[in-house]
Amino acid sequence: MIFLNPHGAPELACDHCGCRWVDRTNGAHCYECGEEITAAAIEEFQQALTAFAAQTRPPG
Repeated sequence: MIFLNPHGAPELACDHCGCRWVDRTNGAHCYECGEEITAAAIEEFQQALTAFAAQTRPPG
């Protein structure tokens, strides 16, 4: 699950509980519920980050 923060940047969240603390563990598991963050979810997040970076990059 991907949320957008107030600045419009994507944030990865757990598909099971919505926790946004998936980056606070060693491995690909949710901090709150322990469910696995799938490789597909991580890939989707990476694509969202790339798209956000392309939109916010200054011209030139």
